[in-house]
Amino acid sequence: MTALPSTYDGPVPIAVIGGTGLRELPGFTQVASLSITTPWGEPSSPITILHHQCKHNEKTVAVAFLSRHGSHHQIAPHEVPARANIAALRSIGVRSIIAFSAVGSLQEAIKPRDFVIPDQIIDRTKGVRPWTFFEGGVVAHVPFGDPFDEGIAKVVRECGHSLEGDGVVLHDRGTVVCMEGPQFSTRAESNMYRAWGGSVINMSVLPEAKLAREAEIAYQMICMSTDYDCWHDSADVTVEMVMGNMKANAENARRFVTAVLDALAGEEQHTELVQAKHLAGSVKCGVSTPQPHWSPEAQKKLTWLFPGYF
Repeated sequence: MTALPSTYDGPVPIAVIGGTGLRELPGFTQVASLSITTPWGEPSSPITILHHQCKHNEKTVAVAFLSRHGSHHQIAPHEVPARANIAALRSIGVRSIIAFSAVGSLQEAIKPRDFVIPDQIIDRTKGVRPWTFFEGGVVAHVPFGDPFDEGIAKVVRECGHSLEGDGVVLHDRGTVVCMEGPQFSTRAESNMYRAWGGSVINMSVLPEAKLAREAEIAYQMICMSTDYDCWHDSADVTVEMVMGNMKANAENARRFVTAVLDALAGEEQHTELVQAKHLAGSVKCGVSTPQPHWSPEAQKKLTWLFPGYF
């Protein structure tokens, strides 16, 4: 097999971060594989540049794909180098991310194999994951009241509903609880999350969503329920259960993601949304440390992340 080029010329404004069950996008043409080293280390996997011909207008678009848990699913949730992942994607021009995640359901109405487009997050990680680009000599605070991008979410929901009746069941909104892992919840924890109003639970949305916001990248997650979390009397959660439902619904997951990319990357009306024009410049308002007082190390890192910005 011929090795893919290690460089790519051209804009790549949109990326897919694949999780459990979505480690590739069949039907897309691989045109490059980029190995990028950032000031925060190397990302989870090489970034694959894919070409895709949109069905409705035959326009060829470029999409970046990164595997959150590594090319062979060897990276545990708390080990994911999220800062390197987000920084590497931004460095190649990515301004919008569709993130995919397998989740456990905390509500009877969200059945295994259903899809959920979350609009809120409850953080139950334990502080072991590096979660900000602004440290070591510079402080910034960015708004996170609405952790997902509603403009992107609207398009995602429209695409999901267009596939309903053809194997896709979609829930428009929901709260995703992000736990530390890699162990699953206790029954007491699961029932507590239900009492809090949690819809689904995963181990991946944080700090990914927070870092995307700091990098001025529009971010939306697509969740696919693989099980009822252990609160349910159907069965305890097992890896076999998760992977079985992922495999059974893999084609629907791929069709869903493909429809979203067709709409976002292929339609001119979404150009400014995909380029996250509505977020550009927002981080400047959150920086508390006057630039002359930034540490040299912080200046170096943030100049890499935002070249010509500050």
